Amino acid sequence: LLPVEEEGRLHDPVLRENFIERLFVLQRWRELLAAKPDLGDLVTFHTRHKFLILAHSLNHYRELGRLVARAQEVPVQELYEHYQSRLMEALRLKTTPKKNTNVLSHLMGYFKKDLTPDEKQELLEIIDHYHQGYVPLVVPTTLINHYVRKYHQPYLKEQFYLHPHPVELQLRNHV
Repeated sequence: LLPVEEEGRLHDPVLRENFIERLFVLQRWRELLAAKPDLGDLVTFHTRHKFLILAHSLNHYRELGRLVARAQEVPVQELYEHYQSRLMEALRLKTTPKKNTNVLSHLMGYFKKDLTPDEKQELLEIIDHYHQGYVPLVVPTTLINHYVRKYHQPYLKEQFYLHPHPVELQLRNHV
């Protein structure tokens, strides 16, 4: 289940971002397992990754959500093995502007009572510009991160979709 990608394909910004994203998710997963997690830790891990998973696959998002919801019904080792397998399978699927636009719209919903009409219009326009390919993904996610801080959204602050890897890598500047 280790992320693997041919070197030549890493010149494609979308494939490179996907590969690096999988590496960081796998690292967080391994850190979780090394800490001898309980079911609450799995719920927290899943909760923090749910929008990242959704950006890759709606079906996996639903399946992993159901798996976590019935975690007490499955032997722990089997649960973790199945979760890891399906998680990495989901993340192998490429994100698309359409899938990311769906996630960005979900995230925007967390601000429906906070945004001013001008802020809402600006965010809608930027999400649309991303969807049409005029701006990279970093533009709407940066604005959403700004609103996360401005409107004190701790749930979204913890979402790895908004910061799946160190910003210094600048991977989302090209996707």
